[in-house]
Amino acid sequence: MRTSPVAIAVVLVVSVIGGAASPVVAQQGEAEAYSGTHVQFDTASNAISGYAVNDEVLVENVSVQSASEARNQAGVEVGAGLESTTDFRGAGLQLASSANVSATVEVQSGAELQAHDTQRGVFQVRASDDDQIVRAELNDSVDARSEGSSDKRVVVSQEDGGQGAFIVIGDGEVVVDQHGDVTAEVAQGGQLVYRQYQEERSDSDEEAERMIEEGTATAEVYVQEGRSEGEDSAEDGQETAVHAVEYGQNTSVEVTDRSRDTVNMTVDRSESQGKVVLATLSEAAFDNAESTEVFVDGEAAAQADSYGAVEQSAQDGDEPRYYVEQSSSAEATTDVAVGIDSFSARSVRMQSDGEGGSGDGGSFADGAGFGVLGALAALAAALVAARRR
Repeated sequence: MRTSPVAIAVVLVVSVIGGAASPVVAQQGEAEAYSGTHVQFDTASNAISGYAVNDEVLVENVSVQSASEARNQAGVEVGAGLESTTDFRGAGLQLASSANVSATVEVQSGAELQAHDTQRGVFQVRASDDDQIVRAELNDSVDARSEGSSDKRVVVSQEDGGQGAFIVIGDGEVVVDQHGDVTAEVAQGGQLVYRQYQEERSDSDEEAERMIEEGTATAEVYVQEGRSEGEDSAEDGQETAVHAVEYGQNTSVEVTDRSRDTVNMTVDRSESQGKVVLATLSEAAFDNAESTEVFVDGEAAAQADSYGAVEQSAQDGDEPRYYVEQSSSAEATTDVAVGIDSFSARSVRMQSDGEGGSGDGGSFADGAGFGVLGALAALAAALVAARRR
């Protein structure tokens, strides 16, 4: 039996559109599970469990409750030390949505947990209504310690060298509690951020954490390998995903185009004050990442020699600057910090100046490799071919 080009193209479109959502959400009874390229976790009625980043589980369970209810359940008074506010039951939650590279969990106490399917497995707990208390129970092989002069960062370390960091943005604190786990209180409008690393954090990682904590870094963009369920969309079965994590409430990042050596995006803020945008470029997904140059509104930004110089350009508002540092870790990434001097909507282009880039459109933004547009183009070509037969 002969199959017409039209039929082939229709099957192609359906398979590509269906395969674009690479994460898998499985439901078993009341529990649901999320499985992306880098991040996997389960949800129960009042906690998420087994939060795995690249198959490593440092955080066993995360539960959230309003601060007033958590203290009431724990039998402690308002103003009591956060270290002792651990014996509470998490509020009800459910996996509300699953996009290509993120998943959102709604918490009934007035919080939202968003997990980003990135190499560092970033998740954010936002206190949208009321102050919130978050308890993160750690793997037995993980130790936790406070870091920095404030109570806004806790670092967790595994015996094999893997590390993670909990960071409070806005009013609140995060501490190592009486059980050796992590407990955080986040004021309404603030958030708790978690980042995980395959091995010991680098100086670049620590600088990024500090800028996120202080509110200097308002967003982070990941250019990395991904995989669509059941698809071999690249030579090695991998594809490229571009995803933005927005830390600032008044910030939005839209990736408009990308190739193997270029990423174009628009960064918009409702406030004019300058900020820093971070980027993590996987060497497997972005050619010659270590030689990246940055352009802001079409003009070449000045290259800085430190993160401090990038922060200064954002805070003083003199001119855009950027800093590039190649990671020495097993993650095989290059970190880029872009200081943007002032805001409305600013266009930012990261482009490597090596000769290895293909310069073609490639797969685009948060979608799967071949892309819906490519599939539609294939359908159009097939229709033309059919009419000529």
